[in-house]
Parts: sequence; structure tokens; C-alpha cells
Amino acid sequence: MKKLVAGILSLALVAGLGVSLATAQEDHAAAGAAEAEHATPHYPIHHPKQESWTFAGPFGKYDKGQLQRGLKVYTEVCSACHSMSLVSFRTLEGLGYSEAQVKAFAANYEVQDGPNADGDMFTRKAVPSDHFPSPYATHEAAAASNNGAAPPDMSLLAKARGITRGFPQFVFDIFTQYQEGGPDYIYSLLTGYDEEVPANIELAEGTHYNPYFAGAAALAMAKPISDDQVTYDDGAPQTVDQYARDVSAFLMWAAEPHLEERKRTGFMVMVFLVIFTGLIYLTKKSVYANKEH
Repeated sequence: MKKLVAGILSLALVAGLGVSLATAQEDHAAAGAAEAEHATPHYPIHHPKQESWTFAGPFGKYDKGQLQRGLKVYTEVCSACHSMSLVSFRTLEGLGYSEAQVKAFAANYEVQDGPNADGDMFTRKAVPSDHFPSPYATHEAAAASNNGAAPPDMSLLAKARGITRGFPQFVFDIFTQYQEGGPDYIYSLLTGYDEEVPANIELAEGTHYNPYFAGAAALAMAKPISDDQVTYDDGAPQTVDQYARDVSAFLMWAAEPHLEERKRTGFMVMVFLVIFTGLIYLTKKSVYANKEH
């Protein structure tokens, strides 16, 4: 009798556990469906295009002609809203300009200086030691002029912007020395304004759809450039695609002007380490050649 009662109780317990498990699974599925329905979308909608850059790879170098075109795009388009406060005019000699050309370029800008002997601030023409001035007096003024979103400073934009590359890409990047996530992102963003808005996306007033934007489906900045907006002197195509490539390369240089020197130094260090390792191995073989272990 006791065995019968124990068996019945065991069956009841198993049945109860089964019902509880089934209920829990149903609740979990319902919660998952609700979460999926109200989940925050993953941005960017499209992964940035991986472009071919002259400065890519362990032996990459900047194309000075491209950098000069990128500077032209920045000064004629981007500088109307974006500052580049960490870049001084004298560094433009790295783009292939002479000292006289840099002085003449800097003189096109006015910067605030002072105080003078009377304690007042004043404006003067910029000199090569000055940095690119901001188009706005304050951060608040920049935000007020741009629908509440202050344009970011572009000095380090190419190093600060980039999208996480998932597995296994980030493993391969160790061997390919992929470091162009910032330029790829900037290029993709500048060329992504013409894509059609999906039916399931509603844009807030004053925003512009761009599937490559990392923060949302749209951003406050309107399409900044169009074909033939900037005149090139070297015969390069005057298209949005070319403008985007050139200014992206220029911003990479602005963020890392010593990239070529760094790569040369790194290569020499690797050669030294290989030779040094070989010498250490031969020394070890020589020292312990006649030793019993």
C-alpha cells in the first residue's frame, strides 16, 4: 500500500514538473516575442563598405594628391560646420605643400588672440602655428545652428569612428593589419544618403535617413555634398563618390599624420626581432653544444 501511494505521489510530482516546465517555456517564448517586437534595432543598418585605400596594410602610404583634394573638400564644404581644432596649419607641409604655400593658406583664416595691452581680445590673420578655427564661438552655438546636434570635431574623427567587426573578421584583421574602419565608415556615411527609406522606418522631423549611421536610422546632418560642388584642379572626377573618398583619406591623415613613419618603424622593429631571435638561438646552440643535459 505504501509503495502504491509513493508511486502515485511520484507520478503526480513528475506531472506537476512537466506542466510547470511547459508553462515556463510558453512564458519565455511569449516574453521573447514581446522583446523582439519592442527591441532596439541594431545600428548601423548596413555594415560600412570596405574600400581600398593606398594607406592600408603594413606598407601603405598616403596619396598626397588625394590628401590635397580632401583638404579642398574639407575647406569648401565640411569646415562650414565642423571644426578641426587639433590640426595646425603647419602640418599641411606633410601634404606636399611648401612653407610659403602653408603661410598663404593660413592667412585665409582669422583667429582670436589676446588679450592685448588694453586687456581686450582681438582677431588677426592666422599663421602656420595656429590651428584650424571653429566655425562657431561655442558648443552651444554650434548645436543651436544645427537642429540641436552640434557637429563633431573632425580632428580625430577617422580614428574615433568605426564599427565593430564580428567573428571571424576581427581575427583576420590581426594578420591583414586592417585599420581603416574610420575611413570606411565616413565614406559609407557620405555616400549613403540616396538609399530609399524602408517602409517600416519613420523619420523624425529634421532628420535624414542613412543606413550607415551608427547611432540611429537617421541623423540631423543633411546630405552635405553633391556632384560638381567642388572643383578639382588635377582632373579627378567631381562626383560624390570621389569627394567622399578624398575627404575620408584626408581625415585619416589628420587623425594619424605619422602613419607612414609608424609603419616603417614597426617594420624595422620586426626585422630586428627576427634577426635577434635567430642570433639568440645560435648562441644558445653554441653555448650548450657540448653540454650534457
